[in-house]
Amino acid sequence: MKKRKNHSPDFKAKVALEAIREEMTLAELSKKYSVHPTQIGTWKRAAIENMAAA
Repeated sequence: MKKRKNHSPDFKAKVALEAIREEMTLAELSKKYSVHPTQIGTWKRAAIENMAAA
């Protein structure tokens, strides 16, 4: 069984910002960073919500 990967907040922010820029699709970012596209979408939504709250 594989161990779950814990990503640092910096890594999540970096990937989320790339997703927000929309220069690459979620599928492309998924391959680039070895993270599921749904997870990237979750990080993207969280980043947008945090930006709106700030």
